[in-house]
Amino acid sequence: MKDLMLINASVLTEKGIIEKGYIYIKNGKIAETGQASSLPQRQAEVIELHEDSIVVPGFIDVHIHGAGGADTMDATTDALATMASILPDEGTTSFLATTITQEQKAIMRALENAADYISHHNNPGKAEVLGLHLEGPFINETRKGAQPAEHITTPDIELFVRMQEASGNNIRLVTLAPEKENGCELIEYLAENDVIASVGHSDATYVQMAEAVKAGATHVTHLFNGMRGMHHRDPGVAGAALLFDELKIEMIADGIHVVPEMLRLSIRTKGSDGVILITDSMRAKCLKNGSYDLGGQEVSVADGKALLADGTLAGSILKMKDSLKNMMKFAGISLEEAVKLASENPARQLKVFDRKGSIASGKDADLVVLDQNHEVTMAFCRGVASYTR
Repeated sequence: MKDLMLINASVLTEKGIIEKGYIYIKNGKIAETGQASSLPQRQAEVIELHEDSIVVPGFIDVHIHGAGGADTMDATTDALATMASILPDEGTTSFLATTITQEQKAIMRALENAADYISHHNNPGKAEVLGLHLEGPFINETRKGAQPAEHITTPDIELFVRMQEASGNNIRLVTLAPEKENGCELIEYLAENDVIASVGHSDATYVQMAEAVKAGATHVTHLFNGMRGMHHRDPGVAGAALLFDELKIEMIADGIHVVPEMLRLSIRTKGSDGVILITDSMRAKCLKNGSYDLGGQEVSVADGKALLADGTLAGSILKMKDSLKNMMKFAGISLEEAVKLASENPARQLKVFDRKGSIASGKDADLVVLDQNHEVTMAFCRGVASYTR
């Protein structure tokens, strides 16, 4: 692995922006940052960046099903490798491979495949699979969205334990409905075993949400989508998500799943510490309009929307770089705040902030170079150039 020196661009570090800075990368890690005017002598390949560009920490997508024709549920090495290879193009340098509600055998195959991929194929130069997001099957059929109803299961600790064993202990986040029988018991178990319990595809009341938070829930899956909304006599899942400081919220900032005004309201309520940008993208991302599979269901993709036959939104084709730009436009936040939503906040939630989520010495060199229009021009995954425009 070559040592690299990135020079001339602005650098968004933990301590602020360094104008005309440098980043020295050694053994895949960030070794030093500083001003290019005091560039140290190092044995490294020099990459001179455009002075109008800015280097930011790589984005972390904690909720993504697929991209480039591949899906986590394909349960193949090639599928995860395709996702890991294509995601740096949009600035994503690590992610949670996300499953969907399906028959147990299909979920188990996907979990076992991910375990093998993480152990043997998670190499620098591609986006790193940080683990798995188990979306379903422990959800509420009345808020199923695009999750197949016939495979929805009552929350079951024993079944989850078998799933976690199949995954090689790589399930990091579970979306479930706390109001279902044994829901809060499963949340308690997850919290005790350092797995993020996320409320999603849920019809919980505010009172039931308070019980879920007490049990250890710390996350809400794609806020406003697949959940009981706010009402003036019951704040529901959505209202509780905005009110409980313990809960971090995921948001699909494509302007389709959530209108701009609600994105703005969410940022005002939760602040820049409480929001995590996700794509929830499916295999059609980066491909042409047409028909695609999601969990055994046909999805039609056109005009930026992915829909089931009945008109239900079925994931997205959103890219993380566009998510950032949309949040800046819709919610009126700065680039620094938008990057926090895409990098630092998910890293902290996944407890990997010691090595990812910001530009600081000793951390993985997961870096994204943005031009003045905030388009990705280069990406580095653990110190290896992974995309160049």
